Amino acid sequence: MFHAAFRSNQVPDRRGRRPRHPLGSPLALIRLLLGLLMAVGAGPVAAAEAASNPAERVIHGTQDLDGLRIAVLQGSAQEAFARNTYPNATVLAFTAGVTDINLALTTGKADVAFGDEPAVLEVFATEKNLTMLREPLFGFPLGVGFSKSNTALRDQFNAFLKELRRTGEYEQLFKHWKDENTRVMPAIANDGRNGVLRAGVNAANPPYLYMQSGEIVGIDAEIINRFAASVGRKVEYSNMEFGSLVAAVATGKMDLVSSSIFITPERLKRIDFSDPYDQINAVAYALKTRVAPEAGGTAGMAPDASSNASAQATTPGFMASLRSSVEDNLIKEDRYLLIWKGLKTTVLISVLATLFGTVLGALVCYLRMSPSPWLNGPARAYISLLRGLPVLVLLMLIFYVVFASVDISPVLVAVIAFGMNFAAYVSEMFRTGIEGVDRGQSEAGIAMGFTPTSTFLHIVMPQALLRILPVYKGEFISLVKMTSIVGYIAVEDLTKASDLIRSRTFDAFFPLVLVAVLYFLVSWALLQLLEYLEHRMDPKRRRVTGGAA
Repeated sequence: MFHAAFRSNQVPDRRGRRPRHPLGSPLALIRLLLGLLMAVGAGPVAAAEAASNPAERVIHGTQDLDGLRIAVLQGSAQEAFARNTYPNATVLAFTAGVTDINLALTTGKADVAFGDEPAVLEVFATEKNLTMLREPLFGFPLGVGFSKSNTALRDQFNAFLKELRRTGEYEQLFKHWKDENTRVMPAIANDGRNGVLRAGVNAANPPYLYMQSGEIVGIDAEIINRFAASVGRKVEYSNMEFGSLVAAVATGKMDLVSSSIFITPERLKRIDFSDPYDQINAVAYALKTRVAPEAGGTAGMAPDASSNASAQATTPGFMASLRSSVEDNLIKEDRYLLIWKGLKTTVLISVLATLFGTVLGALVCYLRMSPSPWLNGPARAYISLLRGLPVLVLLMLIFYVVFASVDISPVLVAVIAFGMNFAAYVSEMFRTGIEGVDRGQSEAGIAMGFTPTSTFLHIVMPQALLRILPVYKGEFISLVKMTSIVGYIAVEDLTKASDLIRSRTFDAFFPLVLVAVLYFLVSWALLQLLEYLEHRMDPKRRRVTGGAA
């Protein structure tokens, strides 16, 4: 309307054309005014943002952390501390631990990180460009977590810990693991006469818990192994995400959990803890170039030309770097065994979940196509629910809620969860494929003397499968890739193996690239198998192959 009124006031020339307004169309005028307003207001705002840009701010101490991007371990006491103490900060919670946190720092995704002091000192052995703020954030005692309904086991552990201190083995144990040159898990005799002790851990926190030659070792591991031997129970470790430990023991999936866990009031509401077995500080650390000199950094200082020249002179070539990565990530401590174990687990879950999901999907399809509302109603609900529920949520619900009181293998839980999700999609593939076959072919089969079942098996199903397979292959490959989340329920698949290796080598790239290549090879190999089946089922392609032969 405004545009029409604007044009009606203009006088046409002798040819009947209306002259252009000196400021252009009304829309252009509005754009010009908005641009001027934004330009007037943008100057002070841009200046203020430049002055307070977190990426430019020099850190003098913990008082300067509010407003920065803080990297923490998900579910840790440091995460709660960061959110409560620095309300204006952006808290980045990582699940894979120290390696991803360090990568966020070095790539500029985070400004500062929080961690346990012993673990941070381990990082500094390889990451020379990081420094720790001299003022600790807070300190807490460490304890082993137990279910509130299992006070007898907690009391047994406390008595064991008291005896360990009395005999002097406690001091020797810590001295043994805090010396880099003596870190080997001692052989501890255990007859396992009283069954199994299920221990939930996060083996990515040296020197307390980490992987060595395919075995979980460290301070916490030796304490647990010695305790298990004292009560005659074989240890069965479940290596899971740190944020899942409290839930695992609270729901009874684990008998105890340990991973240098701080005894905090919030955790005491959910689980019981043993007597403290150590006390450590939580600290903040960042790139040296972000930290002021008085706080241990090099911010504002001129770069050392000699050290830069030396670093450039000693930078290894590509092949030398590749050999070093292979040595550190695969050969050392037999870390390739983690990759091999993870590969087998990924393939096993993928194949079994596909088979289970296909059979379940066929059943759901049968119910969905039934004329009875008592059958197709639940099938419709199942399809809608499973297709609308994130796979990770489904996986956690089945493991921690449905099978909370059942001692079941996490691998089997993964097969059930992925199979149920796969079935929801496969059932609809089957339905559309069957309905895509002309109804007259079924009628012709009946007219030729076939039973309804024979008509479906010999006439309808072969044609439906040919229509289904292209979409089925894509959904199958998606399932293979989705298995990368099974680490949340303590399954050591390819992705989890990569996380474990990175937690020891602090190499952020090589394990990830290796795992990416392996996922591609697994998907490609399984896809070739489906291609072969599709070829065998297609009569046209069989005739072409036979004629060529």
